[in-house]
Amino acid sequence: MLCAISGEVPEEPVVSKKSGLLFERRLVERHILDSGKCPVTGEALAMDDIVPVKTNKAVKPRPLQAASIPGLLGIFQNEWDALMLSNFALEQQLHTARQELSHALYQHDAACRVIARLKKERDEARTLLSEAERKIPLLSASEPSAAVTNGKRSVEDYDVGPDGKRIRPGITNDIIEELSSCNTLLSAQRKKRQVPPTLTPLETLESFTQLSSHPLHKTSKPGILSADIHPSKDIIATGGVDATAVLFDRGSGEILCTLTGHSKRVTSVKFVPQDELFVTGSADKTIRLWQGADDGNYNCLHVLKDHTAEVQAVTVHATHKYFVSASLDNTWCFYDLASGLCHAQVGDPSANEGFTSASFHPDGLILGTGTSEAAVKIWDVKSQSNVATFDGHLGPVTAVSFSENGYFLATAASDGAKLWDLRKLRNFRSFAPYDSDTPTNAVEFDFSGSYLALAGSDIRVYQVANVKVEWNSIKTLPDLSGSGKITCVKFGPDSKYLAVGSMEDRHLRIFGPAGKDDSEEA
Repeated sequence: MLCAISGEVPEEPVVSKKSGLLFERRLVERHILDSGKCPVTGEALAMDDIVPVKTNKAVKPRPLQAASIPGLLGIFQNEWDALMLSNFALEQQLHTARQELSHALYQHDAACRVIARLKKERDEARTLLSEAERKIPLLSASEPSAAVTNGKRSVEDYDVGPDGKRIRPGITNDIIEELSSCNTLLSAQRKKRQVPPTLTPLETLESFTQLSSHPLHKTSKPGILSADIHPSKDIIATGGVDATAVLFDRGSGEILCTLTGHSKRVTSVKFVPQDELFVTGSADKTIRLWQGADDGNYNCLHVLKDHTAEVQAVTVHATHKYFVSASLDNTWCFYDLASGLCHAQVGDPSANEGFTSASFHPDGLILGTGTSEAAVKIWDVKSQSNVATFDGHLGPVTAVSFSENGYFLATAASDGAKLWDLRKLRNFRSFAPYDSDTPTNAVEFDFSGSYLALAGSDIRVYQVANVKVEWNSIKTLPDLSGSGKITCVKFGPDSKYLAVGSMEDRHLRIFGPAGKDDSEEA
């Protein structure tokens, strides 16, 4: 006797009073509850119309593979292979945990030595101070005090208009001519540029896995919000929730220096390789310019206080002489890197939203900004005017990135990522890799314009195509931090590796080809 639905011997056979057909009890009852009809004849059928049949309990035959010795050996081999794969994965996790533990112990030991040295220096300073108080008389209160700036500009350094706002000198004709010359040169070079032969091929990208994990920021306030890579020195900079920026040498696996001075989280970091300058933006409403020294450290040159709300992004112009900051106060500022002078502070009087992201076009005359109200705005740097606005996102625009080909713009927000054609000013492709509760926090083209990376609850790498051809997904890398909130992703030189930072995790994670570690890559 076989079930009319499954075609197998039923464990609990029942018979329909109306059709006389034999069924498996659980299957026909589920079908009656769903449709109220006989699954074979289609006529109305109720639970009272089926009668159980009492039979001896059927014994299921052995599966075909278990009916012979070679089949049993195959089953055992599959079980053994699965066990070995599981054991290999556990060994890899153990190796990673041991590496992280060794880094943590090293950091703890170094911190203890630093604390002991600082305590000793503090005690010596207290002794010297007490001796000085006994020997040196107090200065007269009427004596004028010397002004100390420490690179900070005071309000008196600016001219103030009748409305109380600072008067900016503006972007001069000489600067505009310099930007235009740079644009002409880079545009001509881009049209002739070919994909470099040293670029990591597609097959290698498909084998990317985590190579290393480096604890850079404080455990009390974990989280990496931004990252940047020095193009020639292979140094990675990160900005953290702990209000510090860390410069990390990937080749040696050592921290070069930790930059302190901001009072709140560091939201954006950028290298200026030409003059060994470094720019940081922070939620404390300030931007700091840092100058590299011969010993590898960076000293603060200027503290810029032109914004009245959190600074969300900094982006450096292709001339390496100017940079732009974007803030939640609904303005972006155009700065001179050498002097720290703000030439122009541009806002949109018709809107109330703040800027959440910013990036220069590769040729330098266009600036792309994302807003807290889901709009993407394109600006002409020469005239400081808004020349285009792209709508369609949901939630704040968390990242913008121009492709090296000069035609494509990628943006990220709560609803995923979108690609825009700058020639026709339209959206030609959208990616929605995550659910509605998981925003896309980062989007990044590599320098050659061949690959695109998205980051949210994981990292996804796509092969760049054109407007009409589908952009294929190459690799999906998991978020091994466990936070599910990846905040930044950067391609290394020639896409040899990916640098990834996450919220609630103080580790910088390096992904690269399987079987290679950081030292081999370097």
